[in-house]
Amino acid sequence: MSHQNVWIDQRHHLALARCRNAVPAIAVKELTSAINQHLAAEFQAGHTYLAMSIWLREKDLAGFSTYMHDKSQEERDHAARMIAYLVDSDEQVELPTIEAPERSWPSVQTLFDQVYDMEKGVTASINRLYAMAETVGERSATAMLDWFVAEQLQEEAEARFVRKRLRLAGDNSAALLLLDQQFLEGTALTHVKGGLSGTRGA
Repeated sequence: MSHQNVWIDQRHHLALARCRNAVPAIAVKELTSAINQHLAAEFQAGHTYLAMSIWLREKDLAGFSTYMHDKSQEERDHAARMIAYLVDSDEQVELPTIEAPERSWPSVQTLFDQVYDMEKGVTASINRLYAMAETVGERSATAMLDWFVAEQLQEEAEARFVRKRLRLAGDNSAALLLLDQQFLEGTALTHVKGGLSGTRGA
């Protein structure tokens, strides 16, 4: 083989190597884009939960209102956790545009039905991110998302529990007020939090 052919062959292999190395980089960029898109779900939930807290306060349901206010802050904290990951990974953060949430609900039951649906949506998004991270082999992303998987298990359990309690209360205003008082005292979800505390990360 001539020197010219060797040079051409080496250049060909170098080009192929660069293509192979570019695939993970492109995949990581796609994962970064997906994480940025997921931020919208976290911020939207936080914004919606704050609106719910306001509506519940207007209905003199201070316990439910406080709970939803805390959940609103949790969602913003979740977004901040992902933003920190992107920054620490030298990836670009793209803050999403958030739609104005609803301002009223037909009932407390309807409100918490929406909470449950939103948490299910967030969980599905987290699962998609996890699958992408595993496919790419991005261990730092899966390690970060492990916390979110455990967190969403808790979030869904809480939302499911509240929905069931509200269904049991039905149209009984005394039962609704009792549940509201339990939220105000911080005892409403003791059983749920205790049962899942071992699955959550620090």
